[in-house]
Amino acid sequence: MTEKSANERRKGLLNGFAAYGMWGLVPLFWPLLTPAGAVEILAHRMVWSLLFVGAALLVVRRWAWLGELLRQPRRLALITVAAAVITVNWGVYIWSVNSGHVVEASLGYFINPLVTIAIGVLLLKERLRPVQWTAVGVGFAAVLVLTIGYGRPPWISLCLAFSFAVYGLVKKKVNLGGIESLAAETAIQFLPALGYLLWLGSQGGSTFGTEGVGHAALLAATGIVTALPLVCFGAAAIRVPLSTMGLLQYLAPVFQFLLGILYFKEAMPPERWAGFALVWLALVLLTWDALHTARRSARALTKERARVAAATAAATAGAATAVAAVATPPVEPAGDAADVVDAVGTVDAPAVRP
Repeated sequence: MTEKSANERRKGLLNGFAAYGMWGLVPLFWPLLTPAGAVEILAHRMVWSLLFVGAALLVVRRWAWLGELLRQPRRLALITVAAAVITVNWGVYIWSVNSGHVVEASLGYFINPLVTIAIGVLLLKERLRPVQWTAVGVGFAAVLVLTIGYGRPPWISLCLAFSFAVYGLVKKKVNLGGIESLAAETAIQFLPALGYLLWLGSQGGSTFGTEGVGHAALLAATGIVTALPLVCFGAAAIRVPLSTMGLLQYLAPVFQFLLGILYFKEAMPPERWAGFALVWLALVLLTWDALHTARRSARALTKERARVAAATAAATAGAATAVAAVATPPVEPAGDAADVVDAVGTVDAPAVRP
């Protein structure tokens, strides 16, 4: 690995830690916005995110994608679906954090990989390896244990996991960069969100202009809180292997879980610990399987490259031999010694004196 590539990898890791670290610590931010309700916070997040991302796109002058998107109705429809699904995800998450359900919200992002696999099987007809089936079964058992522990299904976790999994699936089909996708999604969200905020203000229920400059600044900062981790994620994704990003993604729910039990002091009775333990076991199985498959694929790719290189070298050597054979004139059988001396003497060779 060259020094330049090592520096790029290091920069990618730092951006990855920054992205998932910010996502993991975001539960500390939403309570600062009280007395604003979850819906008002959500609407401000949509409005200010578009303004922040729009300013960023103006700086980098990346607008070519917009014309292409507007000429493709199917991609526009998918962007609309993504905007609707992420609206649900953002709203449920903000409400859950500000209502004292940080641990249950973190569970949603722990089980998200399992839900993503389930959607792949059900909708995309993907085939799972045995270890993946085992992980999905363990995850299902974890949901049952947690349902018994909570006395109800962990609907916050399931809603967050399914909405984010569907969001990821739609984003994959849209195939648009992170900043560009966020700009398109918040552009769709903008008018309904702004309309709601104007209506809320007309009813005297808005906190934006009534709780002081600091509160208004915090509401405006929801745009930065939304977009900045995404910028860091984009910088990491182009520099760090996918397997490493897959491991880094667990930082966010781990931080959220720790905040829930250590900072927000949420209860964790034994049955919840048991449910979380099963989820973590499922994630360990998935991670091991992914790393094992990646190593096996890398070894197979290395062998294939070596085979192709050897075949190419052999073909090149054969071609060189053929060219040499064509370029060298055949040697006619000599008559007698005198004829050979006479022939040599006619070709540019100096006479030999005794």
